[in-house]
Amino acid sequence: MSSDKKSFYITTTLPYVNADPHIGFALELVQSDAIARYQRLMGKDVFFSTGTDEYGQKIFEAAKKAGKEIHAYVDHYSAEFKKLEEALGISNDTFIRTTSEHHKKAAQEMWKRCNKSGDIYKKTYTGQYCVGCESFKTEKDLNEQKQCVLHSNLKIATLEEENYFFRFNKYKDKLLEYLSNPGVILPDWRREEAITFVQNGLEDFSISREKKRLSWGVPVPDDEQQVMYVWFDALTNYISTLGWPDDKEEKFKNFWENGETIQTAGKDQIRFQSLMWQAMLMSAGVKNTDKVVYHGFITSGDQKMSKSLGNVISPLDLVKEYGTDAVRYFLLREISSFEDSPFTLERFKEAYNAGLANGLGNLVSRILTLSEKYLEKCPEIPDGLTPQEFKDYLDKFEINKAVDFIWTRIQILDKKIQVTEPFKVVKVDLKKGKELITETVLELYAITRMLNSIMPETNEKLKKLIRENKKPEKPLFPRKD
Repeated sequence: MSSDKKSFYITTTLPYVNADPHIGFALELVQSDAIARYQRLMGKDVFFSTGTDEYGQKIFEAAKKAGKEIHAYVDHYSAEFKKLEEALGISNDTFIRTTSEHHKKAAQEMWKRCNKSGDIYKKTYTGQYCVGCESFKTEKDLNEQKQCVLHSNLKIATLEEENYFFRFNKYKDKLLEYLSNPGVILPDWRREEAITFVQNGLEDFSISREKKRLSWGVPVPDDEQQVMYVWFDALTNYISTLGWPDDKEEKFKNFWENGETIQTAGKDQIRFQSLMWQAMLMSAGVKNTDKVVYHGFITSGDQKMSKSLGNVISPLDLVKEYGTDAVRYFLLREISSFEDSPFTLERFKEAYNAGLANGLGNLVSRILTLSEKYLEKCPEIPDGLTPQEFKDYLDKFEINKAVDFIWTRIQILDKKIQVTEPFKVVKVDLKKGKELITETVLELYAITRMLNSIMPETNEKLKKLIRENKKPEKPLFPRKD
């Protein structure tokens, strides 16, 4: 594969398939999609990946609890996550499942390369284990009640078994060198967290489980008694999805080796994405990720919204009630790009009515009603340039500020109509009135252009209405009482 365009690769994390998808992962999907769409508009050759993480103890136990055969269980929930693509208007280029044969072979190749570097060894280990995180915990990872700070509803287990370990501490200096580049993590204060974590000392981490205790995993090469620790296997998806290691279509070469690589993840993933995964890449002799962008949590009642806590909201239900672009609008504007943000159905409805029904929807109706009545045809649409301020926000992944910028333009245009009153002027001075209406149509089209990566359905619908010089037959966003 070869292209004169600059290559841009973006990937989400892979959610566990142990329950239905919730709004927290929908946030990561929609944020990543907005960036992928924007980069395509900027002329980049974009590859956007997402998928599902299907191995591990949590999934094994969830299937057992549900009384279902494990393969059927993961097939069902992977299909549920795949529904988000259409529901949320996601423009991904691939959907990877970690149970695919290619991914399993890639994970085994990653193991072999790390082993060849002398970074894998075997030992007996006793430790405190959180099933929710699928990882061993040190004392600093636990609260005063000796519970995992991320899964306080789950009991910490004490496990002793013989596992393979990765020489994490060997990469302390290399990781600090990697993290010294301000661009490798956004926001920057997360980079400082990662640096502090490394400076406090790295403990070698377990990368396998005994098969007799957990059979559901990728087999460890040359050891039938062990399967890979789910994180070691799953992290490899970021390159296996590009065809690594065979790279028959040269996607890995084009997008990972020669392109700009972006991973998106929740703020609790720093240790895994920017430290463990980067050390694995160093060990395997593969280029490190250029940038990992960390978003905050969607909270409910001051707690992280998560499947394990049982306080989730279904994005599929929201889309069914409000529509795809309404959900995208809320997630991209009302949820902070980097900080925690609360979600309630009341807050969602308020934002929908204020920003969409009374805001954009009302503005479109006013302008296109006047245009259809007084203009013979759509004004000539000039070639548009995306405002630099809007691009600057998206280049820095400050998506909510970019959407705020659009809505500021909407408010300015609405105020202009109130001040100039084209609906009155056109009745006493037809020429002047038409000029004012034409200006509002062109400004509406400029706003519509910016909606391309934020609300793609609305973008297409509005461009068609404006070019056909027609008012909407029904409200774009009916008010919800």
